[in-house]
Amino acid sequence: MTTDVWFVMLPGVLALDMSGPAETFALADAFRLHYIGPETEVPTSIGLTMGNIAPLPETLPEGSLLVLPGVFDSSRFFDTPQANLVLHWLMRIQPLIHSQKITLMCVCSGSVLAAKAGLLNGIQCTTHHDVVARLRAIAPAAQVKENRIFIEDRSIWTSAGITSGIDLALHLINRLSGPEAALAVAREMVVWFRRSGDDPQISPWLRYRNHLHPAIHRAQDALTAEPQRAWQLAEIAERAHVSPRHLTRLFQQHLGISVRDYLEQLRLVIAEQWLLQGHGAEQAAQAAGFSSPRQLHRARARGLN
Repeated sequence: MTTDVWFVMLPGVLALDMSGPAETFALADAFRLHYIGPETEVPTSIGLTMGNIAPLPETLPEGSLLVLPGVFDSSRFFDTPQANLVLHWLMRIQPLIHSQKITLMCVCSGSVLAAKAGLLNGIQCTTHHDVVARLRAIAPAAQVKENRIFIEDRSIWTSAGITSGIDLALHLINRLSGPEAALAVAREMVVWFRRSGDDPQISPWLRYRNHLHPAIHRAQDALTAEPQRAWQLAEIAERAHVSPRHLTRLFQQHLGISVRDYLEQLRLVIAEQWLLQGHGAEQAAQAAGFSSPRQLHRARARGLN
């Protein structure tokens, strides 16, 4: 399924706030990008003019992702006739956002624009550290959090800014297309796929990928594709094109974890998902590749230590 992503373009837009997430979504092959705004061309923070911007549509289709990039001076560029046009447009489509029929993604000071439109009242949110005080002043009813890379509340996502827009885009790709798609994009971009504080269940796919060793990546690719499979160390090493002994050393050296423990963490993710969906321990264990509910219980206990 293809997701439509709509970037709102205003004069003074921070180039990386827009292009970072846009490149990230474009690499995922499951997103269709649109650039909309009150003008057909806008100057950016780096002096480059961006064109071919479509008019603001009357509405957005359900399932869309709406992106509000930041600007390099929010006190100036969010107080212009063009910004006022966008504010009134946001107010018109507010029911779509609050009913969670579309997802809102604010990058950096883009949260200020959302706040001015009344979209963040009662919402947990964040922004760039230089803009936190202003966001609180504009939206005293918002629950503004500091020191967050990004945060979600009722399908409204806000991020700290600049490169955290890429982190958030990767996270949304994970949500919409799965961890393997997000991981593939992160590797293509040679960026670290950061964890989100509210998604520890996907951490094995994220925490142990902050390296560039090709043999380990080959082993991880095989394991993440079929974590429930009855893997033998020799078979994993063969996929990685190294010896079992060398693969064991590589995992300890670069990841600080054994091959067995890495696979167990992947399986725990699947088991926890099945348990959250209301399945019993036996079904969850079988789906994740554990030999029995007892083995699953022991793995969960080790994970808590």
